[in-house]
Amino acid sequence: MLVDRYAPEDVFARVPELAADTDPVLVQLDRLLDDDELYARIRADLVRRYPQTARHGRHSTPAEAVLRLLVVQHLYAWSYRETARRVADSLVLRWFCRVYFRRVPDATTLLRWAHTIRPATLHALLDRVVALARRARVARGRKLRLDGTVVPTAIHHPTDSSLLVDGVRVLSRAIRRSRPLVQAALAGARDAFCTRLRTVRRALQTLHRLARRQGAAADAARAAVYRTVIAAAERTVGQAERVRAALADAVARGDRTARRLAARLDRFLPLVRRVVDQARRRVLDGQQVPATEKVLSLFEPHTRIITRRKPGAAVEFGRTVVLDEVEGGIVTRYRLLADGEAEQAQLGPALHHHRAAFGRAPRLVTGDRHLHGPDNERLGRDAGVVHLAIPWSGTANAAQRARERSRPWRRRYRWRSGIEGRISSLRRDYGLRRCPDHGEVGMERCIGWAVIASDLRHIALALAT
Repeated sequence: MLVDRYAPEDVFARVPELAADTDPVLVQLDRLLDDDELYARIRADLVRRYPQTARHGRHSTPAEAVLRLLVVQHLYAWSYRETARRVADSLVLRWFCRVYFRRVPDATTLLRWAHTIRPATLHALLDRVVALARRARVARGRKLRLDGTVVPTAIHHPTDSSLLVDGVRVLSRAIRRSRPLVQAALAGARDAFCTRLRTVRRALQTLHRLARRQGAAADAARAAVYRTVIAAAERTVGQAERVRAALADAVARGDRTARRLAARLDRFLPLVRRVVDQARRRVLDGQQVPATEKVLSLFEPHTRIITRRKPGAAVEFGRTVVLDEVEGGIVTRYRLLADGEAEQAQLGPALHHHRAAFGRAPRLVTGDRHLHGPDNERLGRDAGVVHLAIPWSGTANAAQRARERSRPWRRRYRWRSGIEGRISSLRRDYGLRRCPDHGEVGMERCIGWAVIASDLRHIALALAT
């Protein structure tokens, strides 16, 4: 029979059925993200992008779509570019992200929106996700386990020579871009815009060849090459300082290019000076530079040397983060440790946060030896913890050894091993194997989204089964 046309049908009305067949977790996540408090917290940060974002200008990507796009990105550990491409190609993801047949924001737009979300907002967002897990009876808060891990930063292996070359390269680029603005002011200065990048690169190649040689002659040759590289870096620093002083007039006139270049020089000049100083002290003077004073990267200066004492990963370059996990695979809190902050000091804040989230203390708290501290027993007793299974660090007395060998203690401590799997999952499935974001704020934002995405998936899996 000849028909004129198909009956009109809403395309996206049938998509939830398709999503339930392809990935039922997305159907449950769609219901979880329909939460006014989650949306309100994200929107409060998004309106801070510009002073009049909430009232004037072109229509932006909806706040609801931004939230869902960021969740999808970290749910599958995609890059911003891959997220935009995959959402644009999938009818299910268009429905889930509430984009429908509108234009999917490109990677740059999504990146800029993501950078407006503060780490404090992600901590509050995680608290809301934990409340959703508690309401869904996925987590009851009866058990708590803590552990720390290292999140590596995206840097190359730090050596004094490579850091010196990086410093010369970055400063030379800023000097070259500043030339049209300060050429008249520095007309009388000799070699004001001379670049020494070729010199330091050739010196770096020489150091690579000398690395295979041994003996006093090779050491003397390496020291001579280092003197050349350090001298070139110091001259480049002097050029950059003169250019920065000459940019002051253009900055005062409100020139945006001059202001951007001045900010770049203000950021890198102190770091390059520290790199020159530490190279001179370590290589030429033979001094030991404390780990807290070392610059490991010009682009990620917050990176620290972490001694792991584990096979295959003796030293890592990144930051230590402590995670709190309860039943159901729900991570309730994360803490990026600052300089001088130890894991053993996290038991008190963890218990305080747990009581605020669940209204009561956990019956069981467990962790590894790094969590042991002299006040653990008192903190647990004051908080109302019934069982505290944290092994003694150092030389234990006979009573403590007997306690740790008892069957009930070992059974409770055995529950701790599950957090190792959670850490492996965060590293493998949610992008914490290497942090792609820049700066300490970027790392905390990356960790926060990974934890939130992991918790949302566990809640959705529990509801889908």
